[in-house]
Amino acid sequence: MKVMVVGGGGREHALVQALKKSPKITKLYALPGNGGIGRDAECVNIGAKDLDGIVSFAKENSIDFAVVAPDDPLVLGAVDRLEEIGIPCFGPKKDAAIIEGSKVFSKNLMKQYGIPTAFYEVFTEMESALEYLKTAPIPTVIKADGLALGKGVIIAETREDAVDAVRSMMEDKIFGESGSQIVIEEFLTGPEVSVLCFTDGKTLIPMISSMDHKRALDGDEGLNTGGMGTVAPNPYYTPRIADECMETIFMPTIRAMEQENRTFKGCLYFGLMLTEKGPKVIEYNCRFGDPETQVVLPLLKSDLFDIMEHIANGTLDQANVSFSDQSACCVIVASGGYPTSYQSGYEMTLPEPGEDEMIYIAGAKEQNGKLYTAGGRVLGATAIADDLQGAIKKAYALTEKISFTDAHYRKDIGQRALKALQ
Repeated sequence: MKVMVVGGGGREHALVQALKKSPKITKLYALPGNGGIGRDAECVNIGAKDLDGIVSFAKENSIDFAVVAPDDPLVLGAVDRLEEIGIPCFGPKKDAAIIEGSKVFSKNLMKQYGIPTAFYEVFTEMESALEYLKTAPIPTVIKADGLALGKGVIIAETREDAVDAVRSMMEDKIFGESGSQIVIEEFLTGPEVSVLCFTDGKTLIPMISSMDHKRALDGDEGLNTGGMGTVAPNPYYTPRIADECMETIFMPTIRAMEQENRTFKGCLYFGLMLTEKGPKVIEYNCRFGDPETQVVLPLLKSDLFDIMEHIANGTLDQANVSFSDQSACCVIVASGGYPTSYQSGYEMTLPEPGEDEMIYIAGAKEQNGKLYTAGGRVLGATAIADDLQGAIKKAYALTEKISFTDAHYRKDIGQRALKALQ
């Protein structure tokens, strides 16, 4: 079968490497892919948001199945467009992708169906938001309604920070139109957990839990990023909590979407906070997380493509979905200065990954057989071992063999998880 993966980051490289193992796939394309993905799939220079280009390519090349990985094309309706021309897809349709595309929609959904989340208010006028902030509990969380490359959330530690955040979103439009409507919500505390779930709209199968590290610098200091590393499984996510989440969050969300005539098929990502009052939803994503995918998929023992076909066919209850009981760690190596300003175009020196090691390229261009940096997050060095300590040690040993000018990575990925295990 000819399969195309839409997207071009580290998550897509992890998807491509997992799909490559399927005996059913004879040809794999990535649109647009990147220099590293080009070593595992044929890259086609069509942007992930170019729906016309994607549809034309799929038609002309007799594509049998499409995997739409990033949020933008899903929210724009890439799956709808491809299914209209008879191409089965992995990923939700536009009406279901709104669960990530609009924070206001997802918060109202949770309120209506009694799914535990932080208390919140929605604002479309800046003046009323600023008025509300005069008495709102601090710290508080301010979110742009629409997509903002995973960066549309500001945690305001002081009232002044909160006012600045509202002004920057609603007046200065730092996130464009995504900030014309905002959510101001209660600041929750507790361990964070990411759980990616396979679902065909009826059956839901959670994947291995993971722990993301969002801040740019060691000790969870510095600016928020798209993610500087991950470990799996997350030690805070016990079997008891997993059962509670299934009962109070996961299945109620799937049923709520069904009730709203927005059946969700694909990968539904739950960003959870384990508060003193129980697990609560911080956010939903309508796709595989990045860099969570880079630690979850290496632990998948089943054929990923087989699972995706079952989801597209609505027969997930018949799929074989099994994960290894090992642990994984991914260290993101970024360009110095990320997430603000950074230089690109530096030649990269990469080792040959050993057994149970993977290098997932996120931002690189290939020229004359060499890879050059081309983005903020450049790559993820992932390793698997029998326990978390072993996986972390192995991932860092791999990271140390990677070099390019201005390379930056955190030195403490997984340390919080190890403390939780003690």
